[in-house]
Amino acid sequence: MQFSNNTSTSRTKDTLIKIALILVIVIGAILMANRIDFPSPNKEIEKIIPNEKIKIVK
Repeated sequence: MQFSNNTSTSRTKDTLIKIALILVIVIGAILMANRIDFPSPNKEIEKIIPNEKIKIVK
């Protein structure tokens, strides 16, 4: 039976690969969301405020 020495470098490599994969997925999702063309309103929203005296309540 051969003795195997588990070093921290293999764990570090696995962790770095997982983090890199997650970053690639997140960046890819952001880039794909930017390509979606969301509809914008066609008319301007304008609210007319009447020129009446405003009562100030104290």
